[in-house]
Amino acid sequence: MEGSMGAGLAGAGLQFELTSEQREILDTADRFAKAELYPLAPRMDAEEWWPGDIFPKIGATGFCGTTVSPDYGGAGVDLFTSGLILQAFARWNHALALSWVAHDNLCANNIFRNANEKLRAKYLPKLCSGEHVGALGLTEPGAGSDALGSMRTTARREGDHYLLNGQKLYITNGPIADVLLVYAKTAPEKGPHGISAFIVEKNFPGFKVAQKLTKMGFRGSQTAELVFDECRVPAENLVGEENKGVAVVMSGLDLERAMISPICLGICERALELSIDYARTRQQFKKPISEFQMIQSKLAQMYVWVETMRTFNYRVLNAANDIEVGGGGRGEIHALTAASVMYAADTMNRVLDEAVQIHGCSGYIWESEINRLFRATKLLEIGAGTTEVRKLIIAGEILKR
Repeated sequence: MEGSMGAGLAGAGLQFELTSEQREILDTADRFAKAELYPLAPRMDAEEWWPGDIFPKIGATGFCGTTVSPDYGGAGVDLFTSGLILQAFARWNHALALSWVAHDNLCANNIFRNANEKLRAKYLPKLCSGEHVGALGLTEPGAGSDALGSMRTTARREGDHYLLNGQKLYITNGPIADVLLVYAKTAPEKGPHGISAFIVEKNFPGFKVAQKLTKMGFRGSQTAELVFDECRVPAENLVGEENKGVAVVMSGLDLERAMISPICLGICERALELSIDYARTRQQFKKPISEFQMIQSKLAQMYVWVETMRTFNYRVLNAANDIEVGGGGRGEIHALTAASVMYAADTMNRVLDEAVQIHGCSGYIWESEINRLFRATKLLEIGAGTTEVRKLIIAGEILKR
């Protein structure tokens, strides 16, 4: 298992091995996650518990603000390298991995790419240190797959403030976030072209967490419904230009899709590892079940699925490095990122189905690690655009050629 983890596409050309530096980052993140994040996973899943001191600990290692410039306390690495860190985190605690990527990619990276110097200097240092937790507010009760067209949250300018009104739903890190990047319509009559982006602090008047949501999988990753009731946001907290938020959304969504695939990869690596170990130790008919050809067939198929997922994942991460600010949402990269996460999520479903089958009844028990991984599969077929929407994106782009 360990010998295969570095295979992938990286760098400018077609390379099928990680560089020594990339492997060292992956291995360092893996060791950290195994030591610090893995012991937290059972309680996080059982109680939907959040370890309040974990983000400062992650930040102290340099694993927060990975793609943010060192000028603001970040590591200044590329998206590919950030994806390797996410892959390692997901092997050992996928719930924390999801919260980390929402913080690091959806919030901190978006602010770094799109905000002005004043906002960067104000918000990024504490996001990079892990002192503050970040979140993204896009999805609404009536606006999921059609997040832009059906958005109802509004923002109107009054003097030196914008007043936000509306709801956001299924927001990762919502209950624990200190800083949120929130989208609202400043010109509702313009539809998707009347959207603006704002940085909202949890203590701004008119903002509240309406409810924490209980989930089937990724249970330790905190999810909430948020309410904005005449929420007063300083006008200077506008990210980019008014009514130009659609560019921020679209480039961010492509980056988000590229960064979901490493979660699937990390989970599947761990599932394969657990399945190999179980098959070697589980005795039936006076011999390990690994000696039965049907079990060997399942393990072989899982191995092939994981390896193909890894190669596609790395290829798309590498391509996504070049998305310019305001880019994305169109062209080949739009199709590739949708294809990557669609394939990764679909394949993860197959890998975990076989993994539970190998484990038998022990895999059906709620408290088992393989059961915890199995319950994570469905979210990644839904989040950041459902599988069906991903197919529409892919078809729409290839039919334009």
